[in-house]
Order: sequence, then C-alpha cells, then structure tokens
Amino acid sequence: MLIAALSGRALAVSARWAGYAPLVADLFGDADMRDAANRSDVVPRDLASGLEEATLIASLTRLASGRRCEGLVYGSGFEDRPASLARIASLWPVLGNSADVVSRVKDPFLFARLCDELDVLHPPVRPKRPPDPRNWICKRIGGAGGAHVHPASRKCEISARTYFQRKVTGRAISLLFLANGKEALPLGFSAQWSYPTREAPARYGGAVRPSGIPLSLERKLVLDTQRLARRLELRGLNSADFLIDRDRAWIIEINPRPGATLDLFDSRSAPLFALHIDACRGFLPEHSPRWRGAASAATVYATHTIRAMPRLRWPEWCADRQNAGTRVEGGAPICTVRARASSARRARSLAEKRVLAVLSMVEGSEIE
Repeated sequence: MLIAALSGRALAVSARWAGYAPLVADLFGDADMRDAANRSDVVPRDLASGLEEATLIASLTRLASGRRCEGLVYGSGFEDRPASLARIASLWPVLGNSADVVSRVKDPFLFARLCDELDVLHPPVRPKRPPDPRNWICKRIGGAGGAHVHPASRKCEISARTYFQRKVTGRAISLLFLANGKEALPLGFSAQWSYPTREAPARYGGAVRPSGIPLSLERKLVLDTQRLARRLELRGLNSADFLIDRDRAWIIEINPRPGATLDLFDSRSAPLFALHIDACRGFLPEHSPRWRGAASAATVYATHTIRAMPRLRWPEWCADRQNAGTRVEGGAPICTVRARASSARRARSLAEKRVLAVLSMVEGSEIE
C-alpha cells in the first residue's frame, strides 16, 4: 500500500499492524517511519511549501516500481492541493476522499453555507478583511496545523487563498470518525491545545483523550458531524474540529483524511488503517473499538535552530524522531512524545513533562 503525507509514520505503523506492506513517501524520512515501512522515499521539500506534485509522483513511482500496489492512502498535505490529488488518483487507486470531496470540504464559504442549511453552529466567514478586524482571524484555505492562523488585526499576506473567520473562544475538541459515503461512525473525542509563538499563535501543540465533555454534548456533536458527513459524502477516517464554550459548540472545520490524533486511538489489536480501508470500500463496523485509560501526544518544537541533530538514545515514548545529523530549523518539529495514564489530566501532564525532557536532551547540541 502506498502512503503519502507530510509525515507518514503513524499511517505506516498502522498499516503494518493491519497486515499491509507500507511504501511511504513523506517529507521527513524519520527513523521510526523507515522501521515501519517496507520501502520509503523522502520528498525533497520543506514543511512550509509542502508536498510538490512532480517530486511526490516521482517518489511514489520509484516506490511502486515492480510491485503490485492495492492503492494509495494519503494523510496531511493535500488539503490545499486537490488538483494534485486528482492527478495522483489517475495513476493509483486512492483509498480516501476524492479530490472533489476534499475541494468541497475545504472551501470555507461552501462549508459555512452547508452548516447554515443544516443548522450547525459555525463562525461567520468572509473573503475580505472586515472594516473592523478586531475579533476576526485570518486563515489560509486548506491550511493545517494552526501555524497559518493569525489575528486579522495583524498585517498578514492576502491572496486568493486567504479568508477571514469570526473569532470564537472555547476549548478545542476534535471528533475522530469513520464514514462510508453515507453514514458516519464516531470513534472518539479528544481535547487539543496549542503551543503558541508570536509568529504562530494557534500552532498545534498536542491532544489528549478522553475529552472530558458531557455525554449530552458529545451526542449533539456526533449528530451534527453525521449530517455533514452524509451531505459531503465523506469516506474513511476523518476528524471534525470544534470550539466549546459551556453548552455551545462551533464547528470550525472538517479534516477529510487521517490526522494528528491517530496516536491516541490506534492499537495493534484494532488498527485504524484497516478500518479506514474498509470504510473507503463502503463497510463500517457495528461498534467502534473501546480504549482503556487516557492517552496523550504532543509535538516537540525546536526552540532554536539545531545545526546538526545529535545522536540520542531516544526513549520509547518518542516517535517521528529527527535523524542524527539533520539540520532542524527553529520552530520545526523535533519529535512527537506520547503518554498514557489513568486520567486525561495526568496523561497531558506527563506528555508536557516529556516535551521538556526532549528539549533538555538536545540542549547540549550546537545551536545558532
């Protein structure tokens, strides 16, 4: 199975658990991704510019050469380039949402109109900067990870890919779900937090399950998501992001592909990759898997530019590990840390301590 993503490690591990031989093209070529993959290839681009079509197709072609591939599963990196996804789909069967579906889901104005039609609460959006930009944010169509989100009152680059959304506040909650083009099955809720910087005040930090929101609110969010999923004809693993303030919940967006919370819900006994493939082919399980305890995952970002990543004895709770000798720019990810505990509060606290532990491990390296 071909896998294409900005970071392919989580999908590669899940594919291996599901009995597939993963062939992975991504930007990082992390050590643990290479361990999970049968073959892998690094697409020579950077995180800011994303997956460039010609080089990605060349990487996938090399990986698929001489092999019978069942298809291609994609992760993050295609939300802002559905045309590239369509061209890839002309070369290999894509197991996931089609380019047309991704284009509809990530069109903020179409999505807002659909939410209004279905009576799903959603912040107002507009294509141009509002006369009074206070309480508005500036976003990039198809942007992911939060680094593209800025206050509208700040000077931000305006392009055809820019839009403005009314600012709402609350706890960030995400629902991971499966869909088969008609129905959607909830898998689980997680709570998210940010690691803000001045340049990226909404940068993704981490996530923890369970989310801790009331069951009555969970049921409402599931119903809202199921109605949207049906109208958008979503398939496979997807996630819906909300902001929650007491009993009010705004849907912010739907991510039409496997996302950052895979680590919280995936397991060797019930690999999400297998559920994704089945759902893309029209089959949903009767019940979602059940998980014990709490789990958390957080991204460790470099606080300075590391000229050469030191050779470290990585703890087993680290994933997406930067290779020794790699240059890591300030603000770029070093790795992901994972934690399990008896409660969400303890799992998040442990993950945050592990973030600091990793930063302490690399402090002795040469930095600029």
